[in-house]
Amino acid sequence: MLPYATTRNTARDMDIVRAVLGERRISYLGYSYGAYLGAVYAQMFPGRTDRMVLDSAGDPRRLGPRLIGSEPALERALRAWASWTAARHHDYGLGRTRRAVLATVWRIVQASSARPLRVGSYTLDEHVVPYLVYGGVGNDHDQARAAFASTVKVLDKAMSGATVAPTPELEASLQFILSGANSHLVSPAAAIICGDRAAPHDAEVYWDDIQRSRRRHPLFGPITNNIGPCAFWPEPPREQPTRIANRATALIVSATGDTATTYRGAQALHRLMTGTRLLTLREVIAHGIYGEYGNACVDARVNAYLETGTLPTRDLACHTLPSAARQRVGPPADGTRRRR
Repeated sequence: MLPYATTRNTARDMDIVRAVLGERRISYLGYSYGAYLGAVYAQMFPGRTDRMVLDSAGDPRRLGPRLIGSEPALERALRAWASWTAARHHDYGLGRTRRAVLATVWRIVQASSARPLRVGSYTLDEHVVPYLVYGGVGNDHDQARAAFASTVKVLDKAMSGATVAPTPELEASLQFILSGANSHLVSPAAAIICGDRAAPHDAEVYWDDIQRSRRRHPLFGPITNNIGPCAFWPEPPREQPTRIANRATALIVSATGDTATTYRGAQALHRLMTGTRLLTLREVIAHGIYGEYGNACVDARVNAYLETGTLPTRDLACHTLPSAARQRVGPPADGTRRRR
């Protein structure tokens, strides 16, 4: 089945469902990869879409086996979390300033490289610890930041040689990363991504990319450039990836601090799908926004579009009022933020 688990075949299946239901057009809401799938469907089956919301969308030209390109967004998110945590030093003891918190994180990473950390029954080495950081900074809600700060507090104690147990959130993360218990949640995504685009099979390519990226992005570069399952995939892609360039109407939703599908990627999709409008949630770190993040402005704008079927006449932006400790997070000041 592996050669046929692809985005293009999924889009074809969607159109079969549409035809069987006797519908001329479909309405669609997709998050993350789901936004890419919606864009591919609109490209392959022009005129068969009605109301489309593409949430947390990325650049369709970059979606594939490698995660390269998200490092700056991850670093900004880590700095924002560090500032939040420094303001709560009395709770976590990780440092009274952003610089001190970041130094604590880096010491933990280096310690895990010299000698794996022991947390409960788990052994956390130089590959696991950075990945915990990678997955911990992608949401700026206080609850998410507190959970990650608690994780780092546990790792800090483990670094000193103390006997520590994982928090419930850390336990769940480690089970997800280190066991096959949740394979069914991500293996289909791996199959589709590997079926869509070929990846280098030479391990030296990844090694060289890791070393090159480490100079600019010492924490996240080795993760985003690392080898993955597509390097060992037994079947090459049967088709070329879909080239997105159309006038299909859709509402694209993106947060400026998204660490998974970056805001630049959403802007790129917006340019490729010239009939779309872009709804930007500014100064927020989040992945999955409409109905999930809890921003009333975004939810109201999307609901209005879904109810009426009429896109806004221009690109729109929503904001979240920052708390005292929230950092302003957005794309680099290169002028692209001014696009409306």
